This record gives sequence, C-alpha cells and structure tokens, in this order.
Amino acid sequence: MRVLGIETSCDETGAAVVCDDGTVLSDVVHTQIALHAPFGGVVPELASRDHLRNVEPVIRSALEQSGLGLADLDGIAVTCRPGLSGALLVGIQVAQAMAWGASKPLVGVDHLVGHLLAAFLRFTPDAPPPPGLPFVALLASGGHTALYRVDGLSLEQTHELGATRDDAAGEAFDKVAKLLGLGYPGGPIIDRLAAEGDPNAIELARPMPNKSSLEFSFSGLKTDVMRWVSRNGRPGNDQSLRDLCASFQKRVVDALVSKAVHAARQEQVHTIVLAGGVAANRELRARLTAAGEKHSLRVVVPSLRACTDNAAMIAYAGLLRLARGEQDGPILEMSPRTALLRVTRKGKGRR
Repeated sequence: MRVLGIETSCDETGAAVVCDDGTVLSDVVHTQIALHAPFGGVVPELASRDHLRNVEPVIRSALEQSGLGLADLDGIAVTCRPGLSGALLVGIQVAQAMAWGASKPLVGVDHLVGHLLAAFLRFTPDAPPPPGLPFVALLASGGHTALYRVDGLSLEQTHELGATRDDAAGEAFDKVAKLLGLGYPGGPIIDRLAAEGDPNAIELARPMPNKSSLEFSFSGLKTDVMRWVSRNGRPGNDQSLRDLCASFQKRVVDALVSKAVHAARQEQVHTIVLAGGVAANRELRARLTAAGEKHSLRVVVPSLRACTDNAAMIAYAGLLRLARGEQDGPILEMSPRTALLRVTRKGKGRR
C-alpha cells in the first residue's frame, strides 16, 4: 500500500507518501516559524491562512518527489485531531476534495497517534528496526506530555499511564525562552545554550519528584525560573544565561527520563519509544538512551525529522487504518481534542 498523508494541525504544512513497510517515499514540510516568531508563539488565524496558501504546492511537491500520481495511491490520510480548529479544517477539506475527485478512500488520524507511530518510519534503507510490542512511549511536545502503554498499532490499544497536570514540556521550554528574551521556538535555543552551561550552577525546583507517580508538572519549575530572574535580573548573553538554561533543562529531562524508566519497569515492558517535538532535544535523547542501557531497556529514538510535526507519521498511521478496512470519507470531522482517553486530571490537589 502507498498512502498520501496531509498534516496541518498547527504551524507546519506537511505532505508525505509512505509505504506499508514504513518506507518514506517523500516528506515535504513548510514551516511557519518565521511567521509566528515576532509574536512569541503560534497565532491561530495566521496559521490557517498560511496553510491555505501552501497546502496545494506542498502536496504537489510530495507527489512529485515520490514519483507517483493520485491514481497510484491506495488512499489518503489527514490529521483530524487534536490541533488548531481552523488549521485542521484546511487539511481536512483539501483531503476530502482530493479523495472525492480521485475516488480514493480517506481516513482521519489522531495527531498524537501519529507521533507514537513515528518510530516505525524508515527514511533511509539502514534505519534501525522498529520497536517490538508492547512498549512504553514518552510523548513530549509543545502541547502534550504523557506516558502511554502501546499494546498494538491502533488507537484502542494505546492507554495513558500518566500525563502533565499543567504545562507540557515543550510549552515550558517556550515560556522560559520568552521570559529570557531568547525568541521562538524556545526549545532548540535553550538546548543549544544549555550545552555550554553548568546544570548544577543554579538550584531550581524539582518538578513532581514523587517517584511513584507517572504524572508531570512543569508550571512550578517555570515559576521558579521567573523568581530567579526577578531576584537577579534577566541575564545577558553571558555564562549565567547558559547556566540557567542548563539548570532548567536538566530538571525537565530529569523528570521525563526517571518517569519513563519507572513506567517501563512498572508495566514490565522492555522497550521505551521517544516521540514528539521535545524528542529532538539533545540531552533528552542522550540521557534516556543511557538510562535504558543501565536498566536493560531498549530505547527507540526516531530520527530528528520524525520527531517534529510531519505528514509521514500521519500517512503511516492512516495506512494502518486503511489496511484494517476502515474509512471516514465525507463524514470525517475535526476536533481540537485527542481521541486518546485521558486519565490524568488537570490542576493541583490530591488524586
């Protein structure tokens, strides 16, 4: 099977063609970073308009790079949830029009399920083997941070073990970067500066240090950084800035790594899959891999291009639905919320 995937859930316009063994025949992404950078975050209306301008040329480029036409495809997959409502509608309406015009089956894909399956993509012939089932997935992005047990390659076989009560990890990176005047997106900038800093130079709060809990909370750590800046002033482009970035990043990574390992041991599985945009973080990739080796766990870290939003993961997740005989067609609807069942309650207080 060969499926076209379309991704417009937030600020990346993506299209890709993927085969049933995970081989990526094409993967085209148009980013909106420069568009939103002056505002310090994504502006939904601007994102929707930019998707409208670029979705057609991005799809055309993906088909050309794959060497296939619409008639050669076995179906079309499109992100339908979660995300920005206007942005999602752009991709869904284009996908529905293409599927109707070419008489091809259409399926909607949950964006988070796409991230969880990104480890099965093969961008190069020498890609590492995919993870075995079951596995524990650590999904960390700008909008979501959660641990899942994945028993099979469908939404119904994925179960949340614990998630963030407040800010997502990527959201905390962006907000701290904005506080420090570093620009948007904040994650890559903090990661780069942290490599030149001392992670033990500044004592910051440990986010939800309870070892028995698989839930996360990063709002307190973010507030602690704000208090440090209030006491000491915003650091310039000096060593104190690098030390602060390194100390902040260490606390975030400490929480993500320790809880991921705890989840794998609690669930008695031998594989951890890293997913989501924060999976591109240098320190997280290195320290989770090292922790896996220490505890005899296989850690699967997708290629960098598979971590951030892309259409290849949407195409692959949609391909699996099509292979099971599932279709959505003209009844496909958008939702700003994931279909994955959430068990973690937002906010503070006893559970």
